[in-house]
This record gives sequence, C-alpha cells and structure tokens, in this order.
Amino acid sequence: MNPEELMNDNTGGDINKGKKESPLVSLETDLKFFNESIREVAVEIMAEGVSMHPIFIAHQHEMKLGEVILDKDELNTEWSVHASTIEEFTERGIIKKELKERFLKTYKDPHEYMCVFVVVPEGANFVYYPYVKE
Repeated sequence: MNPEELMNDNTGGDINKGKKESPLVSLETDLKFFNESIREVAVEIMAEGVSMHPIFIAHQHEMKLGEVILDKDELNTEWSVHASTIEEFTERGIIKKELKERFLKTYKDPHEYMCVFVVVPEGANFVYYPYVKE
C-alpha cells in the first residue's frame, strides 16, 4: 500500500481552497530520520526471540499500544514511534485471529522493510517502508 492511499481526500469541490499537506509527508521525513533506530529495535525483537514480526506504530497523539521507542516531544519531531509485535496486535484484536495468516502472507521481509501501523485522525493502516540503504 502506498502512503498516499491512507489519506482520505475530503476536499470535494474545494480543491483550490488551500489544500492541507498530508501528515504522511512529515511521517516519511521522520521515518528516514528514525531509520537506523527502528532497524536496530526490529533486529533486537527478532534476535531475542520476542517475535519474528515486529510492527512499529507511528502516531501524533497518545497511544497505548506497544512500547515507546522514539518520542516526538523528546526528539522534536512530528511523529512518535512505538514498537510492538504481531502477537500483541492479535491479542488486542487489532488483527483478528482468523485474519492473522492472511496478514502474514503480505508481511514483507523485516530486514528490508519496517512494518508501520500509521494512526491518523481519519483512521489507521499498515505501511511497509523500506529501510534506507547506507
């Protein structure tokens, strides 16, 4: 899924009346900035046997899911990021148990992509964002 697909375009006929920039533009900037930190946490989650399917939650408000790894207020960024796993998403009912296998079939290589659950006021969805190559 492309990040642009997450945002609802509710401008209707008011396209020329100062269209607001998508918050996903700042998310991409922050994900590039957080790239190495997120990769390290993903590797740690997998190496310690916690989960083979890390999921990161990106949000701009309060969130009680996963554990905070990057706080927007402390880092002076637009987005905070929490670390979680498919197991927590299933336990909490975000991914229904009967749909877990279907989700896993679309889950991309966690060494190449971060799986990000993006939460915006309009809703939430999964985005796979490639790690920046050095």
